[in-house]
Amino acid sequence: MKKNVSLFTTSLQEFSNLRNVIFCALMAGIAIVLNSLVSIDIGPYIRIGFSGIPNRVVEYLFGPAIGSLFGGALDILKYFLKPNGTFFPGFTFNVMLAGIIYGYFLYKKPISIFRIFIAEFLVKAIVNCFLNTLWLSFINGKAFFAILPIRIIKNIIMLPIDSIILFIILTFIAKTIKPMFQTNS
Repeated sequence: MKKNVSLFTTSLQEFSNLRNVIFCALMAGIAIVLNSLVSIDIGPYIRIGFSGIPNRVVEYLFGPAIGSLFGGALDILKYFLKPNGTFFPGFTFNVMLAGIIYGYFLYKKPISIFRIFIAEFLVKAIVNCFLNTLWLSFINGKAFFAILPIRIIKNIIMLPIDSIILFIILTFIAKTIKPMFQTNS
């Protein structure tokens, strides 16, 4: 338990460096552009987008606490800039929970496809399949088990794809951008 507390404390301390705050703002800008231009809705229950990639970079570089706060703030900001349906705080909670999961598995740890796959699996199972489906059933009045199968299929298909994409991106980030943050941290 103490290790997890220190992980969150260390993560929060990342925001004491102005360079980290500015980098998060740049990642937020990229996420907003990706959300506006590169999101594909497949029916009312499935969306494929790339605006989560900047979140993963922030969670990898700055940890679960900053990743969670960044994700929550960005979720609200993206909604106000491009409203899509009704605002529901459950989805903001989900993004924050995903930030904690990814941050826990990626922050200050070596990049490995296995570690990324486990983080992706947990987020897809807990957040995407269970919680998002639960919130959608509340909002749309549809039965949970009626919309769950299509969401499970989509997440099973996307699990290896998202894992490989994230592995490639984080490997690149580790070699190019992360060293800049290690010098003044």
